[in-house]
Amino acid sequence: MNIEQNQIEKHNDSLLTAHQRRFAFLQEEWEHVDLESVIQKLVDFQIAIPSWALGTGGTRFGRFAIAGGEPRNIEEKIEDVGLLHALNGSSGAISLHIPWDIPQNAEELRQLASGYGLKFDAMNSNTFQDQAGSAHSYKFGSLQNVNKDVRKQAIEHNIEVIKHGIALGSDALTVWLADGSCFPGQLNFRRAFENTLESLQEIYSALPEDWKMFVEYKAFEPNFYSTTVGDWGQSLLYASKLGKKAYTLVDLGHHLPNANIEQIVALLLMEGKLGGFHFNDSKYGDDDLTAGSIKPYQLFLIFNDLVEGMDAKGMNHARDLGWMIDASHNVKDPLEDLLQSVEAIMIAYAQALLVDRKALSEAQQNNDVAKAQEILQNTFRSDLRALVAEARLRAGAALLPIGLYRYLNVRNTLVNQRGKTSATGL
Repeated sequence: MNIEQNQIEKHNDSLLTAHQRRFAFLQEEWEHVDLESVIQKLVDFQIAIPSWALGTGGTRFGRFAIAGGEPRNIEEKIEDVGLLHALNGSSGAISLHIPWDIPQNAEELRQLASGYGLKFDAMNSNTFQDQAGSAHSYKFGSLQNVNKDVRKQAIEHNIEVIKHGIALGSDALTVWLADGSCFPGQLNFRRAFENTLESLQEIYSALPEDWKMFVEYKAFEPNFYSTTVGDWGQSLLYASKLGKKAYTLVDLGHHLPNANIEQIVALLLMEGKLGGFHFNDSKYGDDDLTAGSIKPYQLFLIFNDLVEGMDAKGMNHARDLGWMIDASHNVKDPLEDLLQSVEAIMIAYAQALLVDRKALSEAQQNNDVAKAQEILQNTFRSDLRALVAEARLRAGAALLPIGLYRYLNVRNTLVNQRGKTSATGL
């Protein structure tokens, strides 16, 4: 389904007077700030949508389909991301997971994506599941496996993913490993690390010169005694040993409870080894909930250190890190869920852009703890929805994306077009 520009403009016209009133109030409140430069940063900032999040997700215990209309192939997944991008102006990329979404005709997919204003973001490999027809099982790990033939199969899969990415115009590979152990004594930690590093080195050598490798970590699950890339330190160790094209990727759900993620990103930026993000939210573990739905203040604090760290390095906010949502749940329309996640991310980013860096630095230098807290919390408590909406308006997107989505009855239209199907892939 395509959303036409005249539909967006008609919807915006009905909301414009109220929006202009809210935006004028915000301009007055922040008259000491160059809001135009902030708005331009918001317009430029794009968040990739993963192909696996466009259908209903689930848990280990079940998957409950929505009314239907989920994408049945890669083409329809691109169409859905194009729909999201038309609504919010900030979803200008799609990230594929192989072998869930193997491209059959890369050039046709590139043209289709380009028609929606999309590019292909980082490619994602999958060695955490056994695939039909595979010669070897990953039951006891992939790149760490004690069996060299299993490691070779996993290496060859990642190289295949790189080749697909080259054909699509991607420039990064994300490697997430389920490797680890469930019981003490199951594996030798040192040998598991060495096997994994050796495997990653072979994959790294297949990267084009302008590509990046993102090494993702996770504290637990599906292995519960140990994971071979269990935290940011282990990921950083791999990335440092691999070379300049290797970086740590931070998934907000891949930490033990109460981990200080903002400190992690600050230090990774300092070392020049932060590659990107998978955004989601969590209450207990890797819940993959809508970004900002549980801990919006934490999301702001993370962005606060991201903006400070990137500016200290002279980095481009929109291009120098990879930004992607990685959420998947089974009680919402997935497209509405993604719209909500993008909105929360953009608001947190806008808040971070408005932090008074000079005043915060002075408070820190003077050990004025209360003042530093006030600076951050006053910015966080400012309602910046009108600022983000203004950026959408200038990008030709909808002032109220979910409102227009529901007004146009998009889900029912998709059901009528596609039937009561579940998405391919996840």
